[in-house]
Amino acid sequence: MSKLRFRVVETAFKKKPVAVAVPAERPSEYFAKYVFNKEKMFRYLPSKVYAKLIDVIDNGAPLDRSIADEVAAGMKKWALEMGATHYTHWFHPLTEGTAEKHDAFVEHDGKGGMMEEFTGKLLVQQEPDASSFPNGGIRNTFEARGYSAWDPSSPAFIVDDTLCIPTIFIAYTGESLDYKAPLLKALRAVDKAAVDVCRYFNPDVKKVVAYLGWEQEYFLIDEGLYAARPDLLMTGRTLTGHDSAKNQQLEDHYFGAIPPRVAAFMKELEIEALKLGIPVKTRHNEVAPNQFELAPIFEECNLAVDHNMLIMALMRKVARNHGFRVLLHEKPFKGVNGSGKHNNWSLGTDTGILLHAPGKLPEDNLRFITFVVNTLMAVYKHNGLLKASISSATNAHRLGANEAPPAIISSFLGKQLSQVLEHIEESTKDNLISLSGKQGMKLDIPQIPELMIDNTDRNRTSPFAFTGNRFEFRAVGSEANCASAMIALNSALAEQLVEFKKDVDKLIEKGEPKISAILDVIRKYIRICKPIHFDGNGYSDEWKAEAKKRGLDCETSVPLIFDNYLKPESIRMFESVGVMTQKELEARNEVKWETYTKKIQIEARVLGDLAMNHIIPVATQYQTDLIDNVYKMKDLFPAEKAAKLSAKNLELIEEIADRTTFIKEHVDAMIEARKVANKIECERDKAIAYHDNIVPMMEEIRYHIDKLELIVDNQMWTLPKYRELLFIR
Repeated sequence: MSKLRFRVVETAFKKKPVAVAVPAERPSEYFAKYVFNKEKMFRYLPSKVYAKLIDVIDNGAPLDRSIADEVAAGMKKWALEMGATHYTHWFHPLTEGTAEKHDAFVEHDGKGGMMEEFTGKLLVQQEPDASSFPNGGIRNTFEARGYSAWDPSSPAFIVDDTLCIPTIFIAYTGESLDYKAPLLKALRAVDKAAVDVCRYFNPDVKKVVAYLGWEQEYFLIDEGLYAARPDLLMTGRTLTGHDSAKNQQLEDHYFGAIPPRVAAFMKELEIEALKLGIPVKTRHNEVAPNQFELAPIFEECNLAVDHNMLIMALMRKVARNHGFRVLLHEKPFKGVNGSGKHNNWSLGTDTGILLHAPGKLPEDNLRFITFVVNTLMAVYKHNGLLKASISSATNAHRLGANEAPPAIISSFLGKQLSQVLEHIEESTKDNLISLSGKQGMKLDIPQIPELMIDNTDRNRTSPFAFTGNRFEFRAVGSEANCASAMIALNSALAEQLVEFKKDVDKLIEKGEPKISAILDVIRKYIRICKPIHFDGNGYSDEWKAEAKKRGLDCETSVPLIFDNYLKPESIRMFESVGVMTQKELEARNEVKWETYTKKIQIEARVLGDLAMNHIIPVATQYQTDLIDNVYKMKDLFPAEKAAKLSAKNLELIEEIADRTTFIKEHVDAMIEARKVANKIECERDKAIAYHDNIVPMMEEIRYHIDKLELIVDNQMWTLPKYRELLFIR
């Protein structure tokens, strides 16, 4: 195995950038080449069918199933012309990945031959086995039926020879078994609630859209080095490995020149992404060695989520073409930055107004303040739930590690916006509102300059930061489905906006002028949600103590953080806005706890195998060489001199014995602890047992393995080291 390590290192050093064929056309000409978008719909569908489908997509009109056959016919004609031979319903089960089952466009023609066929029934609905996906007990092998149903708002696309049709996935009994179904409900809920509030300021608003711009961080590792690390292969992260002498401390990788092999990978990835309609825009080196980032232009939230799931699959595929493996785990390497997926989120109207952006008129700024403060209220009331929405066994390694937001949800607003809110809170209503003849009502709200986007500082320690015209949810993990965070955030805001409208309408009914009523409620909300506002250092111990005093959720145990989904206020919120029922929430938590347990279980098994099959044999072999050296020294020198010359070797022999003994004993103890935990029937209690007992054991075992790495002869060590994994590119 040590020979494998040096062989793959040597091979990796010799690799050159792969030549990438660049299309002759401009990106704008091949953009969405493989997407059945509105332009393709217009060309391949009858005009009446096209009009009805566009009404469904743009206005949320009910889908008329009578047009399904004609849509399917047009979609099939386009797909066959593009070389597709198969189709699939493409959905997001509760696995953090995507699912697909490919069927060919063929049926018997009744004459002993075959014909290409794709009907409206096959487009609109199919029946995957729901019991084979994570379902939290909603389905089982004798009640297995589930349905995948077409989502017209996200366009179909072609990957290789397969037409992929974005769909939701639900149980036979109607419960959602995926991320897309509740996301669509959450987006519909925030649309309705936000439109009602917008009409205080502009009666013409008919639709509000949630926008999302994600920033995908990732590591690239040479495929040979990856294959020589069983832990990377099986878990996506290194379970052992001492810090490299040089890692990211010189801060020379961030925004540095992109390595040639990586640049070739990025070029091919961008070309293929653009063909699939993913508007990728930004690429750069990230902070850690061999860490990079990709970001698109923001899109409608549902489409952005689909595109992120698609780009992660595309990254894995393209990386192989360049002799890389892409690591999307939130913390593949200890001691250097992990990877996140910042979610830049905002709301916009069909009249072209960004609701989280300041305006030029006082009334525009009141609208801006209204949506900012209601967002803060939603985050404050459901801060524990938002933390649960981004929590996982993998993201737990990243949060709060002086590189990412802490495991406490707070919001950074910046000096300017903070001063505006303080001014509104401290001023009396009479001070804020004055009547000025023909000019009507004037609001004493400090003008927010158009340069605010630039004037708003960035606080990298804030999990939920205001950045000028949007909020950046920075706690989302790189491997996660963005839908989880977006479901929680949009649902919470929908509930809050409904509450806001009720509060304002009550005052209006009592005779309060509209602007005065809005300001009254806003001032009250600013006081209530003040605990969520924090512009300081989120990494500090002082903030942890302060957050606890403020009543914010400071829990760090992932299995316990998941409890936030089942708190009465969370269930009430999700049910009130029509996103998820208590039964669905309970099932999802069962999946979350079970997934947490399985991931830690796999890691513990892999670590045990590495310890017993790699680390201890190698350390013992080196120890044997040292012992042999000590005996030979005794043969060569007088006893006293031999003892003096061998003193350090004897210390190493003893240290190796102590550390290998500790590792062996604790691997055995960890196996026994797993056996005890595995007998626990309650998924929540089992996950807690793995968190409280198995995870600390793994850390203790790793500590001694990493110490042995510094002692054992480099030529003997079988696993590629951090200096090789992080600096060979």
